[in-house]
Amino acid sequence: MVFQNFALFPHMTVADNVGFPLMIRNLPKEERAARAIEALRLVRLEGYVGHYPRQLSGGQQQRVGLARALVYHPKVLLLDEPLSNLDAKLREEMRFEIKEVVTRLGITAMYVTHDQGEALALSDRVAIMNRGRLEQLGTPEEIYESPRSRFVAEFIGLSNFLEGQVQAVRGPEMVVTASGLQVSTPALSGVGQGQKVLLFLRPN
Repeated sequence: MVFQNFALFPHMTVADNVGFPLMIRNLPKEERAARAIEALRLVRLEGYVGHYPRQLSGGQQQRVGLARALVYHPKVLLLDEPLSNLDAKLREEMRFEIKEVVTRLGITAMYVTHDQGEALALSDRVAIMNRGRLEQLGTPEEIYESPRSRFVAEFIGLSNFLEGQVQAVRGPEMVVTASGLQVSTPALSGVGQGQKVLLFLRPN
């Protein structure tokens, strides 16, 4: 797991921090050192093995946290808002580093974030949660283009909402009037003429 607040041991070197999960699993010292270097090479920090966390930048500390989570070759990597303590430029750099490493290793990563940009940029599938309830699960494109609730539409991207009424259903499409406009949209299952609907519009 990669934590939000880095969670590095301040009295340990970078190499010892990364090797800690292997130490508590009683792996031999030589193997721990070799695998720590391998993990640090993945995040391009192999030259910092003897440094302490206080000597690193925030981005470097988070990369050490990522290396520590990867050092024992997990099948699933959990990331709990790992970039929330970084500035905007570092966040952008780190999100692509994380995606590159996860893709290269071919492992499953579960990434928790309140940043919709991170969710859309990093994910193959997105789960939108609201008060402990799953609102929608799908690809970033499905979530953005076909939200299943107002909450999802408001959470992902910018939207304008108009209350309207169905005037006609014509095969796969229906005609809706809203605020003096007449709009053709994909028909909805169970929605017929005369029913009220809520349209959402995305800016181009």
